[in-house]
Amino acid sequence: MLEVRDLTKAYGGLTVLRGVSFTVRPGEATAVIGPNGAGKSTLLHCVVGSAEADSGTVSLDGAVLRESDPGVRAAVASVLDDFDFFPDLSVVEHLDLHAHAHGGGGVDEVLAELGLEGVSDQLPATLSSGQRRRLALASCLIRPRRLLVLDEPEQRLDAAGREWLADRLAAEKASGTAILLATHDVGLRDAVADQHVDLGA
Repeated sequence: MLEVRDLTKAYGGLTVLRGVSFTVRPGEATAVIGPNGAGKSTLLHCVVGSAEADSGTVSLDGAVLRESDPGVRAAVASVLDDFDFFPDLSVVEHLDLHAHAHGGGGVDEVLAELGLEGVSDQLPATLSSGQRRRLALASCLIRPRRLLVLDEPEQRLDAAGREWLADRLAAEKASGTAILLATHDVGLRDAVADQHVDLGA
C-alpha cells in the first residue's frame, strides 16, 4: 500500500533523513524508531505530504502520494506532532465535523471507546493533555481509513490508555488497515509492529 524509496531531507545543511526506504502492506504495522532528533517526525510529515522531501518518492497504491489528492485524503488518517483542533468547537462537534467531512460515523461509540463522554461538550482548550491526545486519536477513528500515520500515539496516555491503544491498533491491522507509527514505547512496538525502521542505526 505505502512505499517509501530513498527519501532524503535536510534542513539548513543538516541531513535529517538519508536514503530511507521501506514498504507497508495492508494489515501490517511499521514502527519508526530512533532517539530524539533522529528524524522520526520529519519522516512522517514527508510521508503524509505536509513536508516535502529533497529527494526520493512516497507512493500510495503505486501512485505518487500527493496530500492535495482527494483519494489520498480519503485513505490516510494521521495524528502528527502538530495536530490541531477547531478551538470554537466542542469535542462532540469536532468529531461530528470530521465524520461528516469524511463520510464516517459512530460518534457516540468513539466517544465511549476513548472515554470522552464526560467532556463531550467541552472545548479542546479546557481538556487535559491526555484528553486532547484521545480526541486526536478519535478524529482518526471517526472516519474511513486505509492507512494510519501516528507520531508517538502513546504520548500522554496512562497505562490503561496504552493498553487500549495496543489492542486498537491490533484490531486496525486485523481489519486490513496499514499503520506507520513513530514510537519510543518498546511495549507498544513489540505488541503491534511487524517491522521497524531504525533512524538511529
